[in-house]
Amino acid sequence: MSQEPISWSHLLALASQWVERYRYRVESFPVLARVAPGWLQSQLPAAPPQHGEPPEAWFADLEQLILPAVTHWNHPGFLGYFGITGSAPGAAAELVSAALNVNGMLWKTCPALTELEQVVVSWYAQALGLPTSWFGMITDTASTSTLLALGAARERTLPGCRERGLQGGPRLRVYCSQEAHSSVDKAAMVLGIGRDNVVRLATDASFRLRVDALEEAIVEDRRRGFLPLAVVATVGTTSSTSVDPVPELADLCQAQGLWLHVDAAYAGSAAVAPEFRWALAGCERADSLVSNPHKWLLTPVDCSCLFTAHPEAFRAAYSLVPSYLTTDGGAAVDLMDYTFQLGRRFRALKLWFVFRAFGTSGLAQVIRRHVELARQFARWVEESEDFELLAPVPFSVVNFRWRHPRGGDEAARAEANRQLLQRVNAGGRVFLSHTTLAGRFALHLAVGNSETQGTHVRLAWEEVRAAAQALAVS
Repeated sequence: MSQEPISWSHLLALASQWVERYRYRVESFPVLARVAPGWLQSQLPAAPPQHGEPPEAWFADLEQLILPAVTHWNHPGFLGYFGITGSAPGAAAELVSAALNVNGMLWKTCPALTELEQVVVSWYAQALGLPTSWFGMITDTASTSTLLALGAARERTLPGCRERGLQGGPRLRVYCSQEAHSSVDKAAMVLGIGRDNVVRLATDASFRLRVDALEEAIVEDRRRGFLPLAVVATVGTTSSTSVDPVPELADLCQAQGLWLHVDAAYAGSAAVAPEFRWALAGCERADSLVSNPHKWLLTPVDCSCLFTAHPEAFRAAYSLVPSYLTTDGGAAVDLMDYTFQLGRRFRALKLWFVFRAFGTSGLAQVIRRHVELARQFARWVEESEDFELLAPVPFSVVNFRWRHPRGGDEAARAEANRQLLQRVNAGGRVFLSHTTLAGRFALHLAVGNSETQGTHVRLAWEEVRAAAQALAVS
């Protein structure tokens, strides 16, 4: 039992030593946690300790209880979903942010937070070739950013609805492709638009939103008395990383008077390498756009950048200043006016540290290396008679499947690939995820970890092939 004051220097030494040791041995752990639901809860006391305990005891339990229940996203063999890329500069910034422990709800409550956030968001826009005139801010995730954007669109379309609600008004409609992220549906649910009013439209052979299908849907909805509100285009869809035809969508939105929001959460950061800026073509005409440095720019989660050409629409939707938050800040920006959230972490520090550590050229090199690793994996798939690609590979994600030697219908093929995926992930050396594309079960490999090398991608290919061979004879 210890009631002595905790020494900052001792505790920071323990923490830094643990972090450094963890990072050096991360590959010794299975990527995917090997515990059953409820295991960790069963290992921990049901009540908090009555008296303080020494830090050594905390770190012992971190090692013995927490680590076994961790899926290691920082493992270079983590090749599922999109990944969330961290880095030493970003982790160091998180420590500094926690030590400062500020709340930047107003400029007054932390001028450094507000102004650094404005600077680094502008840096990010410049790095991607986006308009520097845009207003930007940092949120936690793209789900929040998309919710904020659609809320601003709602207020612009129905002025005053933030006060009176949506009762008795027209049914609003939001349009996106079948491949768009589920955060669009959740935003509609939260905003009172309703999931039934999210119109998911057909895609072309490359999984891109079909502009003709969108135009037909808008015309038909107007005929039926609905009020079209917004289109959500995606640059780098969650499953296939396809890029919707933003220039054409911008034309249609302008003609129809709809808000255009672009979800570039994953692929937006690719544009830090100029040869990938084609993916953001037309995005300068969007009303709002989100891109996440925590997905592919070496910035620890959470860090999502939301840009808009219409900051006044966000203020109209969200600004609410009670007497206890009034200030005489004059021209100062109070970021609470552009979101429903009041509290604000110092997230800008980690993006600042990352830019300072790597520079745009270093970040571009990371993007190029990840894309080349994915394309190498795709070449192995194409050269194999036992596997097939299920989508193009414009960035660092490969969707593919095993051609089971006994064939069968789609259900049988899906089950064979599920078994293959389970076998690969059970090995613990790599982790892949899955998705469904055009009704076909797909194995999903995503390169995004800063430490993933060619050896890890080669290992994934060997693990996939070995699992297929084992299942073929079972």
